[in-house]
Amino acid sequence: MKFGFGALLACLIFLGACQSHLKRELSGITGPPSYDNAYPYYAELCALSQFRKRPDYLPAIVGGGFGGHAVLYLKGVCRVKDAGYPVLALCGKDATNDGVGVSVNAHYKNANWVAAEGRDFFFGGLVRPGEALTKAGYDATVAEARAKGILDGIEFYDEYFSDIPPGTSREDFKYQISLGTDYALSYARDRYCARVPLSAAQMERAVAALNEANAPYRSGQKVFHWNVVKDNCGHVLRNALAAAGVWESWPANRSLVRAALRFPVPKNEFVNLMRRTNDGPLGDIEALYEDEIARDALMKDDWIATEPGALAELKRMITDNAVYDPNVRLVFWHDPIIGPYERRLRRIQSEPRYSDIKENLRYFSGLYRQIETARKPLSWHLARRADKSQSEQDAFAAFYVRYYDYIGRQRAKVDRLLAESAQNGTP
Repeated sequence: MKFGFGALLACLIFLGACQSHLKRELSGITGPPSYDNAYPYYAELCALSQFRKRPDYLPAIVGGGFGGHAVLYLKGVCRVKDAGYPVLALCGKDATNDGVGVSVNAHYKNANWVAAEGRDFFFGGLVRPGEALTKAGYDATVAEARAKGILDGIEFYDEYFSDIPPGTSREDFKYQISLGTDYALSYARDRYCARVPLSAAQMERAVAALNEANAPYRSGQKVFHWNVVKDNCGHVLRNALAAAGVWESWPANRSLVRAALRFPVPKNEFVNLMRRTNDGPLGDIEALYEDEIARDALMKDDWIATEPGALAELKRMITDNAVYDPNVRLVFWHDPIIGPYERRLRRIQSEPRYSDIKENLRYFSGLYRQIETARKPLSWHLARRADKSQSEQDAFAAFYVRYYDYIGRQRAKVDRLLAESAQNGTP
């Protein structure tokens, strides 16, 4: 994500920046073997640090700016084969790929986003955990990305070819300047990822939103213009999750003044999603009902965003690295006096329930039991809402029934997963 001076100045009037290193990793998303069976579809929103390519490896790139980058990994989603352009669909049962990683880049002229198949390749390229990144590994990864056709059908703006090394084709150069942003992310960037399980129906809506976002650029109806406050890497990703019912959407291409006051920042969005999925008012039925998005999600999808299985994963880039400088940073944008995001991040890092699946399941098991124990009769709530119309009272009554039915079923599911974990020797 690049910050132009005008946009940066506008934002600094209202916001304060707090820059920090990723001090330690959270890697608890291993959990019981039943995780993928319990949550076959999930979205993983990741905030990525800035990056710096070492100057002796051409093309020399310094990217990501203060705000870094954002990507979205979708488990259970595949690229449509032979489309010649990034188009997504839910994978068939016989699919060998485990998902796709979606990335937005200012380089693109005829697309909002591209997609790389395979979680391992999207995040880790060809380098296995614990291995060093060498120039040979870098070159092999570029060749593999081209063989996969990640940038098939994608046109770059001519300005990005101004420093193309002699003897390098434009197609090869595209893959070189996209590495670390659109694939093989751990080569160049730290990452902060927030995972949220979804149903197949929710994932279908997220996929439809992404395909719709690319459609006018594919057809030539529009040319994509990345903008830090009006249409950055976070807008379309957040809106894909909004289509799934996770949170409110964030319209792109608003007026500059409105957009500069509030726009998606990757690291903030990571924390916002973790709070939405782990610290929402799950035990307050009236607060949930007043949240229109949460109310619709429960009534239409039988789902509440604050749920078990929504986990954080924080990972350092490959530090034994011949190609990229591992001294990278990422910022929050927030109120300069209160500064809540650093405090919230520290909580995510320090409490195991945010990253360890077993602790997460235990937490929600206890929470569901508390909710059932503290249950008030419907008449108690209706008395508190006596000023509402009959239709509003009826709507709340239907929500009440659905809510407690959902809580009971979720408790049973969590208890079953915990029992499976214990049986497999991971108590």
